[in-house]
Amino acid sequence: MRAVIQRVKESSVSVGGEIAGKIGPGVMVLLGVAESDEHKDADYLADKIAHLRIFADENGKMNRSLLDTRGGMLVVSQFTLYGDCRKGRRPSFVHAAGPEKAESLYEYFVGKAGKLGVPVETGVFRAMMDVHLINDGPVTLILESK
Repeated sequence: MRAVIQRVKESSVSVGGEIAGKIGPGVMVLLGVAESDEHKDADYLADKIAHLRIFADENGKMNRSLLDTRGGMLVVSQFTLYGDCRKGRRPSFVHAAGPEKAESLYEYFVGKAGKLGVPVETGVFRAMMDVHLINDGPVTLILESK
């Protein structure tokens, strides 16, 4: 599983002009699922993101987690994170999980993050989405479960 995490002041995702998910301060997560991923990969990433110390403390140091700040998490499915561009001019997605497996693990990840105490909002799986965000920092990190 691969995630691009952006610390945000606010973020939203809309489908067809209708807002599907919206958060204030927190993180926007683009989440890609690989064919080889399992529940343990989702468990690892959900826990890592919830506890990652990327928010400022009273001294301005990155020392507080999403749970510490009670921030939100907006999760957007992003199979293109597994696009392989090494050959040719068109990305290959052979390492991305198929839609059924990807959706199942995506939903599992969302549920796991919620069980950890993170308020979670989502996009719409397999939909064309407009993602809006205001970066905070900017702080952008890439995490992988493998």
